[in-house]
Amino acid sequence: MADKAIPVSQPQNREWAIRANRWVYSISTHWMLGFSLIYGLFVALPFLAPVFMKLGWELPGRAIYMVYSFLCHQLPQRSFFLFGSQFTFPTAEILTVWPSDSIMQLRQFIGTAEMGWKVAWSDRMVSMYTSILLFAWIWYPLRKRLPHLGWQGFVLFLLPMAIDGFSHVISDLAGMGQGFRDSNQWLAALTNNTFAQTFYSGDAWGSFNSIIRLATGILFGAGQIWFCFPYVNDYFLSMKELIQYKFGRAGLHL
Repeated sequence: MADKAIPVSQPQNREWAIRANRWVYSISTHWMLGFSLIYGLFVALPFLAPVFMKLGWELPGRAIYMVYSFLCHQLPQRSFFLFGSQFTFPTAEILTVWPSDSIMQLRQFIGTAEMGWKVAWSDRMVSMYTSILLFAWIWYPLRKRLPHLGWQGFVLFLLPMAIDGFSHVISDLAGMGQGFRDSNQWLAALTNNTFAQTFYSGDAWGSFNSIIRLATGILFGAGQIWFCFPYVNDYFLSMKELIQYKFGRAGLHL
């Protein structure tokens, strides 16, 4: 019966299979802890880049910027700066210290000792990726009481960011600081210029663009967790039950 539960032909292989199953069982039991550690490091590294630059550790700092540049445009006018005079900077001010003829050139600016150093991904990526971790921690203790989110609801959570992101892409085709999302005159007209001009134009903290990127990133993170994590949890739960069944048939203890 033991051979049928854990089919192996050699004693050494049987011992290896037992250890492997116990390892899988442990991962299945503590998968949320493993996710928090691995994904938490992924979320933390972009914030370490400006810390390293501040400390003068340019090699690890620039390495983080390079790696995360494949995941984010890292445009400085849409990024947070640490250890400087301001949290965000407008495009015009950045161009005074980093003259650029294209977006590709502009995204290479990581900061200065006076302005501070930018986080290694944009404000949207900060809200999106960080909220995934935060919502995972919220979802996990509530997982047995929350219903699964259907795919229609999942689409609704993702749609705002898709619309906002696509509109920025179209806007950027007009050139740096020239697109309709840079001035947002359409929004000023819709709201009859109710708010200050700094709310409508640019990407500074507190502007319409920054608020929308923050909000849509949070919605994206919430949708990802609510839709995907029940399936992840069910998978690991089924793995635990399978291994418990196999060990029970073999008369072994986990």
